[in-house]
Amino acid sequence: MDVVRVSRRLSYLLRHRPDTAGLTPDDAGWVDVDQLLRAVGITREELERVVATNDKRRFAFDATGRRIRASQGHSIPVDLGYARERPPEVLFHGTPERNLPEILAQGLRPGRRHAVHLSPDAATARRVGERRGRAVVLRVEAARLADDGAAFTRSANGVWLVAAVPPGYLTAEG
Repeated sequence: MDVVRVSRRLSYLLRHRPDTAGLTPDDAGWVDVDQLLRAVGITREELERVVATNDKRRFAFDATGRRIRASQGHSIPVDLGYARERPPEVLFHGTPERNLPEILAQGLRPGRRHAVHLSPDAATARRVGERRGRAVVLRVEAARLADDGAAFTRSANGVWLVAAVPPGYLTAEG
């Protein structure tokens, strides 16, 4: 089994297009594990290995182990139920360099996702940004943004989520 390939397939199905495999997530994004296993053509043990070894902990089982969902990054409507939380003073966002002029002019927006994803450290943000080219890391004044009314939540895998980040809260770190 190619763990990376299966992880990508799970991300696609659980975050964006469950309908392509006949899956119907509930309002919180959970799908039945047995249905997912049949749709993807893997065993329970293989699924558990993908979930356990994913470096970004993209997937989570519910308390019963009978349902699974992506921890964040959905383009389909879901209510992940994460509680509002006070962010640290600073968070980070990694992006390809080519995006920098637009971001500095318009801020960070979620695009096709439900929220902007922020990392707790610059190294993680850089790795995220490098997936699609040479990266720049943006420093986000998260506590100040929260003080100004933005609602932050944190996903099960530690990614911070916010609706948007206006340009005045961003500094490019290179």
